[in-house]
Amino acid sequence: MMTKPLFDSFNAVSAKEWKQKIQFDLKGADYNEALIHKSFEGIDIKPFYHREDLPKNEISVQHPTHWKNMQQIEVDELQKANKTAIQAIANGAESIFFVIKNEQINPIELIKNITTDIYIDTIFLSPDYYQKLETIASKSKNKIYIVLDIIGHLTKTGNWHNSLKKDFDTLTLILREHKHLKKIISIDVDRYQNAGATMIQQLAYGLAHANEYLNYLSEKNIALENTSIIFKTAVGGNYFFEIAKLRALRILWNTLASEYEMLKKCYIFAQPSRRNKSILDYNVNMLRTTTECMSAILGGADLIANIRYDDIYNYDNDFGNRIAINQLLILKNESYFDIVSNPASGSYYIENLTNQLAEKALIVFKNIEKGGGFLTQLKSGKIQKKIKENADKEQQLFDQEKIIVIGVNKYRNKNEIDITPQKDLSTHKKIRKTLINPIITRRLCDHLEIK
Repeated sequence: MMTKPLFDSFNAVSAKEWKQKIQFDLKGADYNEALIHKSFEGIDIKPFYHREDLPKNEISVQHPTHWKNMQQIEVDELQKANKTAIQAIANGAESIFFVIKNEQINPIELIKNITTDIYIDTIFLSPDYYQKLETIASKSKNKIYIVLDIIGHLTKTGNWHNSLKKDFDTLTLILREHKHLKKIISIDVDRYQNAGATMIQQLAYGLAHANEYLNYLSEKNIALENTSIIFKTAVGGNYFFEIAKLRALRILWNTLASEYEMLKKCYIFAQPSRRNKSILDYNVNMLRTTTECMSAILGGADLIANIRYDDIYNYDNDFGNRIAINQLLILKNESYFDIVSNPASGSYYIENLTNQLAEKALIVFKNIEKGGGFLTQLKSGKIQKKIKENADKEQQLFDQEKIIVIGVNKYRNKNEIDITPQKDLSTHKKIRKTLINPIITRRLCDHLEIK
């Protein structure tokens, strides 16, 4: 006996009919004033979403089915960093991301006994050091990636490593000469988020940042063998918006990459933001990083590195590292977040947010390109000014308790236990001469933590 599908018994209801029913139930109250909320990004959030809200010309974007749990390690002491990496793999990390701070670190000893993919970022630019890595990669069974972002170094420090020409010449050398190293051109969108940029700004600046590389590579006709683009992103606490942000990033990349016959696929490396983390009621940071990792997963990140709940005030420690990786392991192995392919697809709300963020970011990106491009606007200070304006606005809303950080500016723990930070929490920077004003990261809560 054939049975009719369950929902065939119900008549379809249009968005207009839903709205009319809601307006009737409001009993005269204004629909827009009562139920429409304008987000910080200038997007109107409606009380309900309908199939009619889906974009008419939806761009097909492939999202990864699985992600890799990554452990990021800043390398100050060689032996300690190697031991931390080995322990992280034993605890469940599927890849290691080293940030090497000086050329005296011996890369052979650093990666000794490590049995997984290794990503290496250096805060210096040294052809000799990369040649050492190339030699290691030619003999290693592991995949070794070198992460390069000379523009990111400029935004962080205000200076090139050497000069614009020398830095791009070194980048060209690495991309052309090293055949065994897997090269990654990294786009540091993380810094824009942690400095206080809106999601639209993050997407637009990340795209313009990437476009500087693509323009250069296209002009020099550089063959990108073993080379990938990775967007390094920070994920904040606005759960659904952050999911939509990462999805919008892939749409924008597809739009940009279609103009170039290279690097058609991008990868997203995500980690929780530090902007909303605090030393006050610090255990709540675990909840924040958990939901932020969930957003990264549902948004389609390829690599996710959680941060320790005590990351902002304590140095690397075994307990904090173990908790951070366990959060990701629970999401993967117990919550089964990697079972459903592209789980956010078909959500009218998220699809609508994704489309709006992508459209608004594309407008900002086009304005940057009309204004001479990302580097030109960095040099003039326009990018820095826009970010600061938004950061100041966000700070004001936080101080007015219109942006809530639980345990900090709302529901403060009266029995707060004082702790002695290992790290210096002061925001004062040494004054030094720079080519441009660097983009400075700052947490919303830092002024409330001063005793």
